[in-house]
Amino acid sequence: MIARKKTPEEFQFGGVLNAFVSHTEQKSEDINLLPLANIILPKSQPRRYFDIQKLEKLKASIEQYGILEPLIVRPVEGNIYELVAGERRYRAAKDLKLLEVPVVVRELNDKEAIQIALIENLQREDLNPVEETQGILNLLAVELDITPEQVKSLLTQMKHAADKSGHNVMPKEITVVEQVLASLGKMTWESYVKNRLPLLNLPKELLQALEQGSIEYTKAKVIARMKNEKQRKSLLKAAIAQDLSLTQIQEKIAKLKAAEVQGDEGRTDKKATYPQRLKEIYTKAKKVKSWDDPEKQQEFEALLEKLEKLL
Repeated sequence: MIARKKTPEEFQFGGVLNAFVSHTEQKSEDINLLPLANIILPKSQPRRYFDIQKLEKLKASIEQYGILEPLIVRPVEGNIYELVAGERRYRAAKDLKLLEVPVVVRELNDKEAIQIALIENLQREDLNPVEETQGILNLLAVELDITPEQVKSLLTQMKHAADKSGHNVMPKEITVVEQVLASLGKMTWESYVKNRLPLLNLPKELLQALEQGSIEYTKAKVIARMKNEKQRKSLLKAAIAQDLSLTQIQEKIAKLKAAEVQGDEGRTDKKATYPQRLKEIYTKAKKVKSWDDPEKQQEFEALLEKLEKLL
């Protein structure tokens, strides 16, 4: 998808978004037909997951109307061109065995090509949280000319500085981060650091579910709290199959943790003195809070009455 035309004021810091706008605004005479066989994919593509159903819909649309948005390519060697933006259209065209596709050819260096590919991907409506988070991270890395890991460290320093813990961050770096996030119009850098960046540390199965759009990221973050891999995978499967709400997921986690507490602590040692046993029972009861279970309340009432009669 080609982004809407932005006003110059949105790109005062220059570079990343300027590159996208200047190279995606094309006139009709800029569009050419290029043999599909002459287009190659770059070594690194920002998009990793393609929804099969949506790809089939795109193929049906192309069969009926043709490719409405031209691909963006750059010359690499001889008659060979590297795809910069439009991989989904490229894949659909290959599946349909099209011989030619409409393209806009742009002279781009490696950095500009990466910038445009990342921004084009971030403009998609069906972007999942993982792709969006990784895309923004990579975009900041390109614009700041540092690695994604260094971007993470920079963002952490910015957060500490905002919390007044004394870490120093260069004003220029802060400006770039703030303006890139603001120009994308998706979230503030504070929201990105707090709510999105932690997603990249989720277990593999949760990242995959997010990429496939099977579960919302708020639910995934809660499920990630389960340290037991078997229980976590089972809960994820149930959450997707039964379309569990966030509250239902939290309730299931609470029950699993309560069962673990009971299993770990086991039964009270009968060799201990009565005061010790009563203390242990009281401590476990406070942790488990079994009396909150309506099915067990009558049993608790009966046991308490017996205990009161003995005292």
